[in-house]
Amino acid sequence: MHIPDGYLSPATAGIMYAVTVPVWYVAARKVRQTLTHRTVPALALFAAFSFVLMMFNVPLPGGTTAHAVGGTLLAIIIGPWAAVLGISVVLIIQAFFFGDGGIMALGANCFNMAVVLPLVGYLVYRAIGSGSQIDSSRRLVAAVLGSYVAINMAALFAGIELGLQPLLFHAADGTPLYSPYGLSKAVPTMLAGHLLVAGPVEALATGLVFAYVRRYEPGLLGGELARKVGGKLWVAWAVLGALAVAAPIGLLASGTAYGEWSLEELKSMGLGFIPSGLQRFEGWWPAPMPDYGWPRMGAVIGYILSALVGMALVAFFSWLLARRLSRKTPASKAQS
Repeated sequence: MHIPDGYLSPATAGIMYAVTVPVWYVAARKVRQTLTHRTVPALALFAAFSFVLMMFNVPLPGGTTAHAVGGTLLAIIIGPWAAVLGISVVLIIQAFFFGDGGIMALGANCFNMAVVLPLVGYLVYRAIGSGSQIDSSRRLVAAVLGSYVAINMAALFAGIELGLQPLLFHAADGTPLYSPYGLSKAVPTMLAGHLLVAGPVEALATGLVFAYVRRYEPGLLGGELARKVGGKLWVAWAVLGALAVAAPIGLLASGTAYGEWSLEELKSMGLGFIPSGLQRFEGWWPAPMPDYGWPRMGAVIGYILSALVGMALVAFFSWLLARRLSRKTPASKAQS
């Protein structure tokens, strides 16, 4: 679902930044009202979890891939506005350090995955689970359905953004300048893959973690976040480290996600043309660890190192941001 540079026109990319930046501002103000120094570690932990989760690619019909995000889970546990900021940090680290997604397209990627996904997921969760007990089956169903609806809504927005490009930006002869496929292909393809595969994976991951947290740390779901994020946090970090070591499982999913093809892949697809915007913007940002690889390292070792480094970067910058925004006194009311 990451949109690389060159697939959106500079005008579209600018509009998406203009839409997303005010949401970041609102999220920062909302988080400042509820986040405390004692809850900062939770934001760092679950943002790092989202980063690692995105490294587990799953194959889709047609030879492409997709991944879960964990946005609804973050919204449920740390609050929807904190989730907006946490996932935004993840996407920024992915773009700048690993070349996953684009710098120019970062506003669009953050809007889709860090704004639409957690806010929609949380709204569905609250609509279905409101008034029920934490240990009720309705609350679990609410988390699962919220995550499924949310990731598909994010995919819909990404499909629309990509599909509008040939309609709005093309040469005199009609050749697309950026994303090569219109709405009739972009939207159904994005939705089909997420409705059938990526959505169920997101729902499964959310349901499993939600069920685990509900059983062993129910305070994280019951408005007691400030009192529950202390002593046992090292166990969660250990589990997260194990997931990072297992991340190369994502390499088994061959193919490239829809709308993330390189120039060489597009040439091999028989398009008959290469959009000039892709030729101009692809690879303009020199990411230190492109495609989660390391020089002179095998694919598996490089992927594990990238997972560990990325997890550390996300945790550090999330912690730094949260410390900047947090209050010194316990929040009067935490998100449930």
